[in-house]
Amino acid sequence: MKLRIGIFDSGIGGFTILNSLLKTRNDVKVFYLADTKRIPYGNKKKHEIRFIANEICTWFENKNLDALLIACNTTNACALDILKDKLKIPCFDLINSVSAVIAKKIVGVIATPTTVKSSYYKKAISSKKENLKIYQQECPEFVLEIEKMTLDIEKIRILSDIYLAPLLKKNIQELILGCSHYPLIKDILKNKVGSNINIIDPSFALVEEFNKYFSVPVGFCYEKISYENVDFFVTAKREDFYGKVKYWLEINKEIILVNLRSND
Repeated sequence: MKLRIGIFDSGIGGFTILNSLLKTRNDVKVFYLADTKRIPYGNKKKHEIRFIANEICTWFENKNLDALLIACNTTNACALDILKDKLKIPCFDLINSVSAVIAKKIVGVIATPTTVKSSYYKKAISSKKENLKIYQQECPEFVLEIEKMTLDIEKIRILSDIYLAPLLKKNIQELILGCSHYPLIKDILKNKVGSNINIIDPSFALVEEFNKYFSVPVGFCYEKISYENVDFFVTAKREDFYGKVKYWLEINKEIILVNLRSND
């Protein structure tokens, strides 16, 4: 019997968590929800995110989930308590998972404005690791650029220079990609920060925590990711999302349009 897993994000950012999960096990049935109608989450107020979190919980309630993987850092930062309290299933999040993989003393975090304003990354890491210097940087335009059907690589490079400059001046030793969209441009970011700075994708830490809780099947050997047992749901722009799934995941997959407010 397969584990029934929910993954949600405002858009394609959750692909990073999905891929990290499917590289480690094949005993899952995944319900991937992208709230494309209200993207981006990262510029919204905290009370808006908490309202959306309640709607997301209502939609997932009849999916009989075994666990929820929270792919959206902004919701993680603003409404983790709502997700845990309403769904009453194991919820695995990026921010509380990442401290386990931090190895240096001077750490930079790039994230959405709402995530940075919450200081959730700083608080969560500091509660588990002592004597760290943690510097945060808002990246308000990254998500919308990454969500475009055709990436404007030059603009992303320019934005990277702007966003990374304050952190590089602090001589950071590690950089946390504090939004699930950012690993999709990891190569660009890596070229900007150089080889001396370790880039951390929290999705790996999240999946590691998940796999500690739910044991990986004996004998599983990763060869190639299979999306056969993944269903994709969106709240708007179904054809656009179909194109993004084809581009980023290299598959043709049915995309189901849903309305969170009616639990369709």
